[in-house]
Amino acid sequence: MSNEIYFSNNYRDLCEQHGTGAGFQFEFSCWRCSDTWRSAFQPYTSGRMAGWADRVVGSAWGAFGRAGSEASSALGGLVGANWGPAKDAAFQKSIDDAKTHFNRCGRCTNYVCARCWNAAQGLCLGCAPDTAAEALAAQQRGLNDAVSQRAYETGSAQAASFDTDQRRQLVCPQCSTETHGARFCPGCGHRLAQADHCASCNAEIPQGAAFCPDCGTRR
Repeated sequence: MSNEIYFSNNYRDLCEQHGTGAGFQFEFSCWRCSDTWRSAFQPYTSGRMAGWADRVVGSAWGAFGRAGSEASSALGGLVGANWGPAKDAAFQKSIDDAKTHFNRCGRCTNYVCARCWNAAQGLCLGCAPDTAAEALAAQQRGLNDAVSQRAYETGSAQAASFDTDQRRQLVCPQCSTETHGARFCPGCGHRLAQADHCASCNAEIPQGAAFCPDCGTRR
């Protein structure tokens, strides 16, 4: 196997070592759009033979007995010994196939699929976006920015009619209903953010106080 490993961080190992479905398969993904491509399944013959042997020994233990079990174990050992080299060879073949499906960007060095590839520039669309798509996106951004600016100016014009000195509570302290700045709670009718004043000295009485803090008159 080559010392250089391609697709080192964007593939998924789907290989199975044992059983009748033993074989090698890898799933590669595009760096930009994350679409996946699977390599062709490569059967692992030794693993399949061991799977069939285990089935035979398990279903006919009386006929094969200990000899069958020992043969199955020996075959399993052979499967384990051959697994590493066989998987490396299968992985290398899958990489060679994947390199015909993906393109390596000359700028960011990421592998992308054909839909994310700017063939004219030899770069991925992340490094060399499509000009027409960028123009349309820029037009939309310009429209959105202009509308946002007009809406901001409309809000600024309405600011003169907004009482910035009025106290507001956004959540009612009695029933926890959202008030949206109203004078009275829409849930329970509690008067909101309006300080009481002393009947004697007109001083502001804090919420919850029983007596005026200036003159001592009972609330």
